[in-house]
Amino acid sequence: MRAFLFSNRFALKIVLTFLFLILFSTLTISMLFYIKSTFIVKKNVRESAAQIAEQTADSLSYIINSGSDTVDFIYSNPDIQNAVVNINTSPREEQGRIFQYMNKMLNQLVSSNSFVKIVYVLKEESSGWGSGTFSPYIYNPSMYKLMRARAIDQEWIQEAKRKDGSLVWQGLQFNRLVGGGRNTDLILPVGRVLKNFKTMERIGYILVDLNGYAILNKIEKLKLGDTGKFFVVDSEGRIMIHSDLKLINKRVEHPELLKQVVGDDRAEFEYTENGVPYYGVKQLLSNGWMVVGTVPVHEITGELDKLQMFILYSFGLLALLAIGIGVLIVGRVTKPIKQLTLDMRKVQQGDITVRTQVKSDDEIGLLSRQFNKMLQEIEQLIRKVEEEQGQKLQAELRALMHRIHPHFLLNTLSMLWWSIKSNQNERVARGLSALIRLLEAHMGKSGSMIPLEEELDFLQKYITILELRYERTFILDLDVEQGLEKQVIPRMLLQPLVENAIFHGIIPKETDGRISIRVCISGDYTEFLVTDDGVGIGEEKLNLLADPEKAIADGKMGIGLRHIYDMLRFYYAGRSEWSVASNPGNGTTVRILLGKVSNFLDGKGEAG
Repeated sequence: MRAFLFSNRFALKIVLTFLFLILFSTLTISMLFYIKSTFIVKKNVRESAAQIAEQTADSLSYIINSGSDTVDFIYSNPDIQNAVVNINTSPREEQGRIFQYMNKMLNQLVSSNSFVKIVYVLKEESSGWGSGTFSPYIYNPSMYKLMRARAIDQEWIQEAKRKDGSLVWQGLQFNRLVGGGRNTDLILPVGRVLKNFKTMERIGYILVDLNGYAILNKIEKLKLGDTGKFFVVDSEGRIMIHSDLKLINKRVEHPELLKQVVGDDRAEFEYTENGVPYYGVKQLLSNGWMVVGTVPVHEITGELDKLQMFILYSFGLLALLAIGIGVLIVGRVTKPIKQLTLDMRKVQQGDITVRTQVKSDDEIGLLSRQFNKMLQEIEQLIRKVEEEQGQKLQAELRALMHRIHPHFLLNTLSMLWWSIKSNQNERVARGLSALIRLLEAHMGKSGSMIPLEEELDFLQKYITILELRYERTFILDLDVEQGLEKQVIPRMLLQPLVENAIFHGIIPKETDGRISIRVCISGDYTEFLVTDDGVGIGEEKLNLLADPEKAIADGKMGIGLRHIYDMLRFYYAGRSEWSVASNPGNGTTVRILLGKVSNFLDGKGEAG
């Protein structure tokens, strides 16, 4: 066989070429697959860890806010202030009524929030109240003095005095005021001084104990790898929440980790501890603390090492198999190899639908079938990649909607807040009524695409809210070509234009205003014209809007216009245009042309 191979140079070339193609293609595909897999795995791990940290931060912030809100409610309640001020000077019978009121109020605060464990209101020099079994002043004065001494002598009291009204947060701890010394209740305390709003004198202290077990349970449920953990630190790097209670109130020991936690704004970081590389994520909590998660890198990327070894072993096995097959079939490969080569060339030219017709029961037949199977798997992989790309795009589109919705709600709720502050009750009622109608219109709606008529109905309701917000009249003129009412467009595509027209165009001229929206067919496109009679846009701003990518990169494009730009880019890539025309003092016109929706979104973004 060896003599035949070296004497028949044509056959040798075929065998060598065959071996080279098999080995080279296998190695190339293996390396590309490993590199791509490495990138995808690491990316998914980072995104998953960041998402876990963000969800944890939101959950913990919700619990923390329940504590701060309870403290603020007590602090600002005039009835509680009067009770604290008048308790010692009131008749005995009135003192009893005050104690009943305070006990009922504090117990209601606890029962209305599952995360609030106990609430205390302590006077500066004498009596006090607490939810549950704390409030023994009338019935057991000696027990009350003991419990009050435990509270007044604590460090948080001195800290509350220094902060003079600001919140004082303490680390996770056992309750020092109850339990007969056994300290079995795990709590997260927050307190502040209580002042008489009439004189601004300090009259006592407020202490709210949050359910420490509920907080610790959320931390302990989270997993990063096998040994990864989450904990919470304050702005100075002191550990405030940790499953190991011995570490509470101690600074992070590892200097590199401490630097990453308190000295770096990045949400993700890496550091080395005892020669082991670690990966970490962090998210800011509502009270200024930071939730931090750390895990050894090898625990979240260990599958990559297994994948690398699998690829190496697979490559070696395929190489040995290819050499053996090549030696055995050298005398019989000429004709079927030619056919197979022709089929391979078709694949090389991009036709992966080709299937080789070489049929036999020997190794060439096996190779032919494997070749066909490989093409089938490639086709399936391509379809899978296209589907994953579509899903990824849908996720990005949902993120866009989650970005614009809070922006809209923030502006609306801000108006209602200032109306409440100004005691404009009728205006608040009208605003809430309009907001409820607006939200009801979107109840049950799903998908990122809606009919044009629903978008315009949304705008008419939204105009009502803006009229309340700015105390002016805004006229919305609609001119929609017949037949376009049912055309689907991205949800909230036009709302940012209307809001910008009012806020940047009409409001500065301090008069009522008019906005017109015209929708018609223009060639192969649907044309949208949004025009206002506001103050217009200066030349410098127009030049900036002419290059949206540069404006976004420089951070000079607002949330609304960024939302529209991203919508057009995702839904109508290469099939949309937009332009802004304006003269100072003569209003502004925004023109949008929409073509066919992107193939990735066909059938996936229907109106809800």
